[in-house]
Amino acid sequence: MIVVSDTSPITALISTNKIDLLQRLYGKVVIPLAVANELMDYHETIPEFICPISIEASPLLEQLKHQLDPGEAEGIVLAKQLKANLLLIDETLGREAARQEHLPVIGLMGVLLVAKKKDFIASISDLIEQLESKAGFYLSLQVKARVLEAAGE
Repeated sequence: MIVVSDTSPITALISTNKIDLLQRLYGKVVIPLAVANELMDYHETIPEFICPISIEASPLLEQLKHQLDPGEAEGIVLAKQLKANLLLIDETLGREAARQEHLPVIGLMGVLLVAKKKDFIASISDLIEQLESKAGFYLSLQVKARVLEAAGE
């Protein structure tokens, strides 16, 4: 399985010491160099299972750079170039652009729901609280309610 990620889900999981969830769920996670650079702005190291890869220049990349931040734009292009099984991205505009490119997307909350179903975490509610307090991760009350309901919490 090929999983490509944007910056914010990785940063949020590193900040809450839950980055191992990505490795347990997907083994290896691929990121474009723009995401690697963004991660290095906030963290001393990148976990070894997260693999930076350079992307090929393309008209799509140039188009997306006008709409999205560099990590999101490169993430979408890398996911297309690798024919990724999943693109991990949270930002609304990035998700919409990825869906327009027919990419399968999942957000951090989707990852947490999968992790809970596999019994990798006991409580999504507790983790959401940590994400908000330690990582500055924002969730609307509506999204939070939907996630907690889906998790049975």
